[in-house]
Amino acid sequence: MTSSTDLTSGTGLPVALVTGGSRGIGAAVARDLARDHRVIAWSSRDVDLRDPASISDAVARLRAVGLDRLDVLVHSAGLAWDRTVEDADWDGWEEMFRVNVFGVAELTRLLLPELRAAHGTLVAVNSGSGFHSAPGAAQYSGTKFALRAFTDALREEERGVVRVSSVHPGRVDTDMQVALQHGRGNDDYDGSRYVRPESIAAAVRLAVDTTDEAIVEEVSVRPVRG
Repeated sequence: MTSSTDLTSGTGLPVALVTGGSRGIGAAVARDLARDHRVIAWSSRDVDLRDPASISDAVARLRAVGLDRLDVLVHSAGLAWDRTVEDADWDGWEEMFRVNVFGVAELTRLLLPELRAAHGTLVAVNSGSGFHSAPGAAQYSGTKFALRAFTDALREEERGVVRVSSVHPGRVDTDMQVALQHGRGNDDYDGSRYVRPESIAAAVRLAVDTTDEAIVEEVSVRPVRG
C-alpha cells in the first residue's frame, strides 16, 4: 500500500482508492489489491464522509500530488447499528445516511473525471440488508437500499465508461459484527460462523479483474450456515 504522496512515483501500476481501509473488509480489500495496485487506504483520519468539505479537501490533496486517473474506487467505509423505528431519532438517521450514502455519492461525484479517464471500476460494498430489511434494521437497511439505488443509476449512466459493481456480504467476521452481536445479547461470539473479510475481498477482486467486455453488476456472499 502507498500514501497519496507516492502517486507520482512512476511505478506504472494502476491506482486504487479504498475507503474504510484501516480494518475489516476494507483492510482485506486493500491488502488484496496491493498485490498489483498502488493502493490508497483511507480511514476516518483521512476523510470524514459526513462532511462534504472534508471530502473535497481529501480529493484536492490527491490531485495536488498527481492523481489524474483512478483505476479502482472501493467504497467500504460505513456505519451499522440496530435500532427500532421507535428509538431511531433524527440524528441517527442523518448520521448513518451521511456516511453510508451521502459521502459515497459525493466522493464518487468528485472522482468521476479520474475514473472516466482510466475507464475504471467502482465497487460499492453494500450488504444483504440492501435487499431486505428486518426488525431493528430500518436505518441500516434504509441506507443500503439507497446505496443500491445509487449504484444502479450510476451503472447505467456510466455504462461503457466506468464499470459499477455492488458486492452484498452477509454477516462478516469483523469488529463491527462483534459489536452488533454483542448489542443483540450474543455473548458467545463465534467468528467461524461468518464470512471471512478475505472472501469479500475476493468478490471485489472478481469485479476488478473482469475483462473489459464484461461487468460484474452484483454479487452476494453469504455464510454457508445462513
